[in-house]
Amino acid sequence: MLLLLLSLLFTKGSYTMDLESARLKAREHNQEQLFRFSAELSQEEKEQLTADIEEINFEEVSDFWRQEQKNTAVEEREPIKMQPVPPEACGSVLRDKDKIKMWERIGTERISQGKVCAVLLAGGQGTRLGVTYPKGMYNIGLLSGKSLYQIQAERLLRLQLVVGERFSCRVVIPWYIMTSEDTKNQSISFFEEHKYFGIDPAQIMFFEQKQVPCLDFDGKILLKEKHRIAKAPGGNGGLYEALESSGALRDMTSRGIQDIHVYCVDNVLVKIADPVFTGFCVDKNADCGNKVVKKLMPSEPVGVFARVNGGFQIVEYSELSFEDAERRDTSGELIYRWGNIAIHYFRLDFLIEVATKCSAKLPYHSAKKKIPFVDTEGKIITPSFNSGIKMEKFVFDVFQFSKSLAVLEIVREDEFAPLKNPPGVAKESPYTSRAAVYDLHYRFILAAGGSVVDKNGAPLPFIPRRRASDTETSSGVQVEICPSITYFGEGLEFLKEKKLENHFYLHKKGEDLLVTQPLHKVIQTAKRTMDDEDTDFTAKREKLENSIS
Repeated sequence: MLLLLLSLLFTKGSYTMDLESARLKAREHNQEQLFRFSAELSQEEKEQLTADIEEINFEEVSDFWRQEQKNTAVEEREPIKMQPVPPEACGSVLRDKDKIKMWERIGTERISQGKVCAVLLAGGQGTRLGVTYPKGMYNIGLLSGKSLYQIQAERLLRLQLVVGERFSCRVVIPWYIMTSEDTKNQSISFFEEHKYFGIDPAQIMFFEQKQVPCLDFDGKILLKEKHRIAKAPGGNGGLYEALESSGALRDMTSRGIQDIHVYCVDNVLVKIADPVFTGFCVDKNADCGNKVVKKLMPSEPVGVFARVNGGFQIVEYSELSFEDAERRDTSGELIYRWGNIAIHYFRLDFLIEVATKCSAKLPYHSAKKKIPFVDTEGKIITPSFNSGIKMEKFVFDVFQFSKSLAVLEIVREDEFAPLKNPPGVAKESPYTSRAAVYDLHYRFILAAGGSVVDKNGAPLPFIPRRRASDTETSSGVQVEICPSITYFGEGLEFLKEKKLENHFYLHKKGEDLLVTQPLHKVIQTAKRTMDDEDTDFTAKREKLENSIS
């Protein structure tokens, strides 16, 4: 891995274009504004500007802008001709309960054979959350104070342990983490600082997706400094090109990987390398698969799964007509009810085919964003408004190339709690994410025969909290179970007939941790855990004490 990182750094510093050649290249594509301040630049800054320009695929930018203008010029788009996904491609953990054990057996067997890996999409900064570091480093405020990265790492370790014990073998699930120029170095340092959360560094590979230029609303490439191009990650659909260029696909091939589980960093409930999903897709002989949840209502703003022009496609909610959104079958169910949650399965041969032959065909989509830029006077503007356009590819746009796609419905409350918004926002915020964890873990405890009680020993009822108006106080259940104890509710038999006081973080098995404890002992338990994990949690301890005082 070290050699890979060094090679990438070395390649990044190799440029052949001079300033005048760069100027000519920009002029050919009507982008002369990039040299507006060239007379003011030092020699080093001119070299940096030249290097930035050399990396730009101007033809790609021009093609995108022409398509963007064409889309804008069309006052009313033709309705998308949609068809439902055929029933034989679909499965459900709710309707097909008799098959879940079979799917899990298939999935765990393939994990034991070293055929399964996980790919984490972690190219985004936590800007919308109000922080300047990668989203994977974010602490949503759980009792343990753990980051998203740590939660997922410990869940991966637990799955390896469970499968290893079941098949009496050593299990390794390689973890490929796609970062961006903005998140790569910080993410690697965070993993190193925390000793990779107990995972063998040899099974983790960081790789970087391509950055693409940001545009203003006239199609002009923006500057973020007088000598630097404003760039951003090119969307999660940049995965395929990045897998190929980084050598990750070659690494997967050399390891004997066949089944790839892809997911986004901001879902705190994600079942990383889920054996049930893997087994389902293998059982369906699928070249790619997609987890979905049933839409809450016809107008829910999520993309839906459908067939379009003979191929599979996620139709964005903004492109879905009112008639199609409301359409129902004979049983009264929405026909287009499968909402996309960005959890995918790919077979390796399909990924190789897409990465080497199809990724260039994927379209860029337009996303209006608040992009810092240099104005015509040379001032750096940090806008509070949408100031430009980011070019983004979508990871699911490859579904059109699938010959045998499978769709698995899962329970939203079990597996999907995305983090998109800062504290104080009603939806998809740190509050809703940690409430989803507490709710799920309380259900684990109840299913194991345990209970959660208040300070007087009275059992607390299970009342899911999903609304912003719900208060997260001592009256609401707050219990957290460390992922190293359970992957998805298994192995908790020792909780039978046990009573856990509210605000409890269960981080290891033991009789001393399974009795009602006063709050000051809960704090001590959390502190011991934080110390045991060799992590600096000083600030997080203070938050914990304040949250339950």
